[in-house]
Amino acid sequence: MLTLPTWVTLSRLIAVPIIFGLFVWQDSEMSRLIALSVFVIAAITDWLDGYLARKLNQITELGKFLDPLVDKVLTIALFLLFIELDQVPAWAVFLIITRELLITAWRGAPSGASSGDSKESSKSSTIVGANIWGKAKTVVQIAAIAALLIKIPYAIFFFWLALALTLISGFLYVVPSLKP
Repeated sequence: MLTLPTWVTLSRLIAVPIIFGLFVWQDSEMSRLIALSVFVIAAITDWLDGYLARKLNQITELGKFLDPLVDKVLTIALFLLFIELDQVPAWAVFLIITRELLITAWRGAPSGASSGDSKESSKSSTIVGANIWGKAKTVVQIAAIAALLIKIPYAIFFFWLALALTLISGFLYVVPSLKP
């Protein structure tokens, strides 16, 4: 059964075609401001779905799975758009996508690893939540996307910071799990 928080999570997916449509229509200052507004609303729903899940006591395995997956679809789609717009290098986005896919698989693997700070057994099939580094990575990725959308000066700095945090958080997520 889909809960209200899960519907809020899924609503973030609507942002992708809207933002892409704006850039297909035209790449202008106005379309970038509208795209930023749509993206900020999507980012707010990321907070809102978690808040509602806790407040309504509707935390579900489906929600814990879909929330980071939908986040990744949104961020990866926009990073791919920035490649198309010649704002970021493809190799760097490839590293981000690779990390995101590997950690998503790692977190959801039934016999896979935990983040090291989870009390769950590594044999558990329960979805493992993000650690503080993963959360910081997400915040910096959101800032980078917002900066790139409106082309603020030095927006690329935020992108490189997001790339660094993406790789560091992925490494720190996996390393504790490799201990015997």
